[in-house]
Amino acid sequence: MSIRHGLLALLERGPRYGSQLRTEFESRTGSTWPLNVGQVYTTLARLERDGLVAPDGEDAAGHTLYAITDTGRAELHEWYERPVDRANPPRDELAIKLAMAVGSTGVDIRAVIQSQRHATIRAMQDYTRLKATALAALESGQSRERDDVAWLLVLEQLIFQTEAEARWLDHCEARLVRLSQTADRRAAAPEPPPATDGGTPAPTTTARPRTARTRRA
Repeated sequence: MSIRHGLLALLERGPRYGSQLRTEFESRTGSTWPLNVGQVYTTLARLERDGLVAPDGEDAAGHTLYAITDTGRAELHEWYERPVDRANPPRDELAIKLAMAVGSTGVDIRAVIQSQRHATIRAMQDYTRLKATALAALESGQSRERDDVAWLLVLEQLIFQTEAEARWLDHCEARLVRLSQTADRRAAAPEPPPATDGGTPAPTTTARPRTARTRRA
């Protein structure tokens, strides 16, 4: 759905052809989510089928141009106003990997966490460097401001996302340590005495010491 509405947003600025839409989409998002031309034209065909865009002639090079319709414009602004639905979150490969690693034989889940933590921190450092570059370009005035501001917002979202992922990995490791310690304590605890038929533990018997009186009796 984000590609569908992203193309509508670009078409609201004026008619465009497929390759142009792909280039502008990637420029606006810093190629974080690259598109191929086939994907763009497939989406345009669906938008045209739904009455959200319509062919609008050709440019000087013979490219077919597409323009947003009034219905498409209404759909776009409804998308802007509608919160993103989190009821059905997208599948996350890392969460699935850790869930499957729990209890799997021959898998050191803490090693999996450590490896991912290193990769996450490297990604966060890369995003932070890109953010510094984007800010410098904006402050110097040597940038396409609209695209660079959009790219900066995407970068900051990626930074927050990787920061949260690193914290979650720390939490996962701490959780596994606590659960392991709890399991060890349970394994080391003495077993309770066997229960009697009434469900209560059977009393333990000890030999009564013999005294002088009991010996005379």
